[in-house]
Formats: sequence, structure tokens, C-alpha cells
Amino acid sequence: MAYIGREPAYGAFEKQTLTADSSTTTFTLDYVVGSSSSILVSVAGILQEPIIAYGLANGGQSIVFSEAPTTGDTVFLVFLGVTMETLTVGAGVITSQNALTAGATADNLLIYDDSATALKKISLSTLFTDPLDVIGSTPTNIITDRSSLGELAADGDQLLIYDTSAGAIKKVAKSNIATALTYDNRTTATGDASTVAFTINSNRAVNDVLVIVNGIFLTPTDDYTISSTTLTFVTAPAASAEIVVRYLPK
Repeated sequence: MAYIGREPAYGAFEKQTLTADSSTTTFTLDYVVGSSSSILVSVAGILQEPIIAYGLANGGQSIVFSEAPTTGDTVFLVFLGVTMETLTVGAGVITSQNALTAGATADNLLIYDDSATALKKISLSTLFTDPLDVIGSTPTNIITDRSSLGELAADGDQLLIYDTSAGAIKKVAKSNIATALTYDNRTTATGDASTVAFTINSNRAVNDVLVIVNGIFLTPTDDYTISSTTLTFVTAPAASAEIVVRYLPK
């Protein structure tokens, strides 16, 4: 009997039967589907709700049930029109199948627009900020030497980074990534067995200085304290003791 009405735009309807065993939740489909709403699923005569009762996996090649169908239940699904695997391209769209060997700054690419569910063309010039920075071109003054840097990068050297806030590749000076450490001059003094307070550089705390007496490192707080520009020993260094205060970089 001839089909009455408009023929399905996506091919014939097909049925697939699944065997339930009370444990299996994932089944391979006979046809790849693009949406869980593109199939009707029946378990023990009850129509299942897409997304809630089942979903898709492996790019639409498998169905995954939220709960495994019970052994003995009749489980089947109906594909609501098997997608035809024929893509019709209008005349004049593709006039040559040769490989592209030159720059393509003004050419177009075919893309699939998910929001419009359609094939569209897009100019290469809209994909690149620099029209020269495309396939087949030779950008100038970008990378002139691709050998490895065999020494410490100078502060004036520049690195390429991806700026997530701007969504673009940018250059940054090495000096802005690793600031050079600055060491203050050390302070020296001589013990006299009675003096406990010594003047040191300002803006210092017990944990950012090293205090050495006769070659022995002292313990912060336990052996000395710092207040403003005064370092105070708990016990006065011995007479003629060599006192050195080294300032750690901040």
C-alpha cells in the first residue's frame, strides 16, 4: 500500500528489541540518534520519559537507563525516523577537490551551526585577528629562531601566554613574571657580654632575617626579638663575639 501523506523527512521508522536482565543499564542501539527524544522507549508496556528514565551515551550510539529493566519485561524502542546518511550540497558550492596549497585569507570554511542546525560558511578572516596568520601564509616578525634558550631568560625577554580574561594570546615580559630578588646589605656588630640591643634595618621581622653569632645561627624569638629597628638578644653575646644580621629578600 502506498504511503499516504508527506513522507518522513528523516527516513523510515525502525524498531529494536532489548533483552532485560535486571542488571544491564546500557545497550547498543542499531542506529545512531542525536537526541533522547528521537526514540520512543517502552518497558513492560510503560512509555519511558526521555532524560528522566533514560539518556544517550557514546555520541548517540548507546541508550542508558536510569534503572536496569527487570528480567522478563518486554523492552523495545522505536526510532522516530532513521537519519538519512546522504548530504545534499547545492551546485557550485564545491567546484574543486584539490588540496589548498596557498594562503586562504579571503576563502570560506564550512561549519555546522548547532544553534541553527544547519551547515554554514564562514570567512577565514573572521577566525583570525591578523589576516596573515592563517593556513598557508608566512607571518613575519613572529618567531625568527626556534632553537632552545640555553641560558637564563633576560628580564627584557618576552613569553607567550593565553589571557583567559581576554580570550587571546598575549606576550609578557619575563621581568613581570619573575621579579629579581633584592638583598639588603648585612649588618655587623661585636658583642661585649652586656649589650643586648642592636640597631638593624627598618621594616624587618624575626622571620625574615638570619642572625649569626660566631658562625652559629640563632633561633627567632627563642634567641632574639625585633621591634621597629631594634634587635634584642635574650642573652647578651659574649665579648668580641662576631654578630652578623643577614636580611632575607621580601
